[in-house]
Amino acid sequence: MNTIELEIVKFAKRWEKYSLPFTFLTQIFMIRIHKCSSLCRGIIAVLMVAGAVAPLSAEVVSLDSCRSMALRSNKRMLIGNESVKQAHYQNREAFAAYLPALDFAGGYMYNQKNLSVFSKDQLLPTKTFNLEKQTYEFNLVKNPMTGEPIKGPDGQYIPETVALIPKDAMTFNVHNVFFGAVTLTQPVFMGGKIVAMNKITKFAENLAKEMRSNEAENVIYAVDAAYWQVVSLKAKKKLADSYVNLLDTLRNNVNAMVEQGVATKSDLLTVDVKLNQAQVDQTKVDNGLVLSRMALAQVCGLSVDTRMQLADEDCGLESVNSVTPPATYYNMEDVFARRPDLRALALGVKIYEQKANVEKASMMPNLAVVGAYSFSNPNMFDGFSRRFAGGFNVGAMLSVPIWHWGGNYNKYRAAKAQTKIVQLELEDAREMVQLQVSQSAFKAQEAVKTFNMTEANLAKANENLRQANLGFREGVMTVNNVMEAQTAWLKANSENIDAMIDVHLCDVYLSKALGTLVTPQYSTDK
Repeated sequence: MNTIELEIVKFAKRWEKYSLPFTFLTQIFMIRIHKCSSLCRGIIAVLMVAGAVAPLSAEVVSLDSCRSMALRSNKRMLIGNESVKQAHYQNREAFAAYLPALDFAGGYMYNQKNLSVFSKDQLLPTKTFNLEKQTYEFNLVKNPMTGEPIKGPDGQYIPETVALIPKDAMTFNVHNVFFGAVTLTQPVFMGGKIVAMNKITKFAENLAKEMRSNEAENVIYAVDAAYWQVVSLKAKKKLADSYVNLLDTLRNNVNAMVEQGVATKSDLLTVDVKLNQAQVDQTKVDNGLVLSRMALAQVCGLSVDTRMQLADEDCGLESVNSVTPPATYYNMEDVFARRPDLRALALGVKIYEQKANVEKASMMPNLAVVGAYSFSNPNMFDGFSRRFAGGFNVGAMLSVPIWHWGGNYNKYRAAKAQTKIVQLELEDAREMVQLQVSQSAFKAQEAVKTFNMTEANLAKANENLRQANLGFREGVMTVNNVMEAQTAWLKANSENIDAMIDVHLCDVYLSKALGTLVTPQYSTDK
């Protein structure tokens, strides 16, 4: 190693603790030795290109990491988060009905004509005080002979003096009218409707959270299925590689025996056919593993070409030994209390009970206090004035339903019937959950038993293969005997892998049925 190479190694080790990319380190080093010869710069350039095209190592992720990524990116979970927010804001909206409401309303109106109280000038009769009678009497035209008031052609008495009120004096300019009002409304008694709506929205918020939790369990189960599918295919890939190696070794041995004349070409062709078939199966497993990794990445919300190294790829079989055998009895009341879907149905019953109270409130009186400040321009508070003026007013509004031909009462009875329907659905769901727990527990027990049997079969298949190989070397067994032992060994390993995956999935499904499936923590803005 020359001086330049030693310097590169020392520089890289010095910066290794900072986890800097190789390309970045090389660029820094180029700056330090920019005065070196063109040969040195050529070496550095080659190293940079090599570092740039070097494949990145796949990230090692655990099952919990996959679950967390899926919960953060799954569209159904994102919808659930928004549903929780929506229910929370609706609850705050319902609470606002307890508080007084302040509103403003205003407007402008243009009128084509002015407003006139009289259609023409008005002549009003006058009165004079009569000292003798101590009262006011109309001033009327009297007959000078008789002293009696004279009537006109219309049969009315003719006034002697009149007071003139011109039409223009009672004509008002209302071409431009501005008006407005600030109103304060405080509910006093609404028949219990506000209380019921607040309870409904609170139950709805909790219901949205329970539905989100239930959806989270579904996402986790889908992630686990994809995760263990990758682990299964990775194990089967190793199995396929081992099987191909066994057949390849057998082919070499048979080929040597053919050359020595102790085996026939038919034996060699039989092994070749078996080897070709194993290689085809090996290719199928490789392709299936690639596709299953893509499916897992998609479920986790990542790009399908994301490289991931699963933590259980090389130790999935050993982890089965730590699985606790399922119990034979479960307290169903505890199960019902843990299941988010049943809690959601129970909240649905409470919601419909409050909806019945809302319908009941429509048959009860409603009382509210109202205060307002109204103003206008022009105004008539102190004569007709073309300026803004207004005043306060306070009042109460009472609404009492008297007779609606049973319409409101029938709506209340329909709401009670709907509540009963939801209660029956909850009871039916409890029975179905009890059946689900029994079935999932039985499947989990069966999976453990099957895995134990495949473990025993695998031990026997390993011993059978060892004996076949030993007998083949001793010349007491044929090629067909060895291939039969290899086929049995392949089948035993494949069944053992399937049983292992089935144990994991049955355990997850049982946890989901029991309501004990632990979901990773995920955040949501409220």
